[in-house]
This record gives sequence, structure tokens and C-alpha cells, in this order.
Amino acid sequence: MIRQLMSYLIKHIDSFLMSCLFFTLLIGLFVLYSASGQNVDRIASQFANIIIATGAMWIAANIPPQHLQRAALPLYAFGMILLIGVYFFGEISHGARRWLHLGIVRIQPSELMKIAVPMLLAWYFAKREGTIQFSDHVVGAILLAIPVLLIMKQPDLGTSLLIGASGFYVLFFAGLSWRLLIGGAVLIGASTPILWSLLHDYQRKRIEILFDPYQDPLGSGYHTIQATIALGSGGLAGKGWLNGTQAQLDFLPERTTDFIFAVFGEEFGLLGNCLLLLLFTLIIARGLVISAQAQNTFCRLLAGSITLAFFTYIFVNIGMVSGILPVVGVPLPLISYGGTSLVTLMLGFGILMSIHTHKKLVTT
Repeated sequence: MIRQLMSYLIKHIDSFLMSCLFFTLLIGLFVLYSASGQNVDRIASQFANIIIATGAMWIAANIPPQHLQRAALPLYAFGMILLIGVYFFGEISHGARRWLHLGIVRIQPSELMKIAVPMLLAWYFAKREGTIQFSDHVVGAILLAIPVLLIMKQPDLGTSLLIGASGFYVLFFAGLSWRLLIGGAVLIGASTPILWSLLHDYQRKRIEILFDPYQDPLGSGYHTIQATIALGSGGLAGKGWLNGTQAQLDFLPERTTDFIFAVFGEEFGLLGNCLLLLLFTLIIARGLVISAQAQNTFCRLLAGSITLAFFTYIFVNIGMVSGILPVVGVPLPLISYGGTSLVTLMLGFGILMSIHTHKKLVTT
């Protein structure tokens, strides 16, 4: 009886991917304990987040991909309604309007769109398999641009860029030509003055600080300066768990969320960073293998987008912590403290597992 129950519970769980996720989440708890000043309540809260996120992953893993495909359009439409609701009725906090109250619960609709946007685009291009034309990519770009622009208006530049990247990967895997990519890059370059004028003052400041953080060492450049000091002082093997001075002496800001990688790098050094990057690489590689083995266009596009979006989260976070990208408020996936982003991530991995374990055998 117990064996049958366990077999049912893990039937649609990819063991290799789950193992990598488990070890990465475990590392995250250890780093968070140090980054939070050995705050047991914070660890208990994050552990509860992991349990909830793992449950969401299990549910997604047990939903067949064809059901996900049918849900793509309603989910996108629902997410758009919530984003419009945020635009008109959202709660303002720290100068941003990102949250929406729905009776007894408060939600951040932009997190839902991290899944809804690539699902819709994968559904759209799967419907046009074999007949995809330039006009289809234009329609796909419009479907992507609408939520991205709404999220930028909140303003939430980090999330809008991540959703834009996840949608772009679907367009790319759907056959977007290199000529269009190069032309788009040239157009974006030529439009830089216009795009610069559309940015908020604090967003412009972040880009300026990227090139010279010491122009405002106690203000906008403080995060970057302290993070690079922490990473550099870690050396080869690090200062040891709970012994990082930048975090323990409160020099490092946002050390449990956006800048937790600096805490990890200071305490575990280059060797620890390599181990963490290896785990991330194994997760990404597994996702790409699942994408390559997917049985239809919808699954291939969705799995590829989810995997490369995960890579983008990692690249952006580590890039901003190490000072090669502007600070945009993107947490390190599976490591940083937080519930909403973790649930979204694990939902994505659950979808990957569903795509892999629900493959139908083809008779020959």
C-alpha cells in the first residue's frame, strides 16, 4: 500500500531534475541562515515557502501537457485582466504599483505572467506549425509586448525584462530569422535615445552607476560596491559559513534577496561559486534535454522557454551582483528568500517534468 502510494506520488517527478533542485534549495537554506543573521523564523518561513512551491511543482507535473495547452489562452487572459486591475486599482508601495488585493488575498499578477506569456506564445505557434510566417511573429511580438509594457508601467523593470526574455525565447525557437534579430538589434540601438527618455530617473541612475559606482558610493552605488567587496574578499575557499564580514556586520544591503549571491561568494569563495554554478548548469542542461525530446511543438517551445528563462534569472542576478549589469531587483532563483517567485519557478519545473513524463510511446 505504502509502496503504491509512493510510486504514484513520484510517477511524474523527474529524479535527476528533482535531485538538483533539492540540493540547490538546501544550499539556499544554509546561505539564508547566515544572510539573515541566523534568524530561525526566516528559515522556517522559507522552508514553508519550499513546501508550498514543491506542492505546486507536483501538481503541475501531474497535469498532462495537452491540458496545459488548452489552459494557455484563458490563463493569459486572466493574467491580463489582473494586470489591468493593477494599473487602475493596484496598491502603491515604495513608489510602485505592483500588488492587487482580491478580497482576502494579495497577489502580484506579474509573477503569473512569467508562466502565462510563454504558454500562450507556445500555444499560438503550435497552432500554426508548418505554416509560420513573418506575420505570425509580429502577432507573437504584440502578445508579448502588451504585458511587458503594463509591467514596466508599474514600474518593475526587472520582471518586465525577464518576461520579455521568456517570450523572446519562444519567438526564437519558433523560427525567428537571424536577419530579423540583427535588424531588431540595430533598431534598438538606433532607438536608444528614445528608450532612455522613457526610463524613470532611478532607472537611468542605475545604468549610470553601472559604469562608475563610486560617483555615488553612499547612495545608488552602495549596493554594487559592497557586493563586489564581498565577492572579492571570499577568495578561493571563502571565509567560512557564518563568517562573512560584509553580511554579518550589515554592510551588504538586501542580503537575503537580491544580493544573497554576494553572501555565498564571501563565505564559500570561488570553489563554492563553481559548485553552485555547476548545479545551475545541470538544471539548465536537463531542461534543454527535455525540450529537445519533447513530443510536439507546444512542449518543445514551452520547455525551451522555461529553461532559458531560468538561465536568464541566474545571469541577470549574478551579473548585477558582480557589477557587470545594472541593479534591477532580480532575486537569485532557488537561493534568495521569497515565496511568490519560488512558487513560479517550481511551477515551471513542474511543467518541465510533465512534458518529460507524459510523453506518449510511438509504435513503429
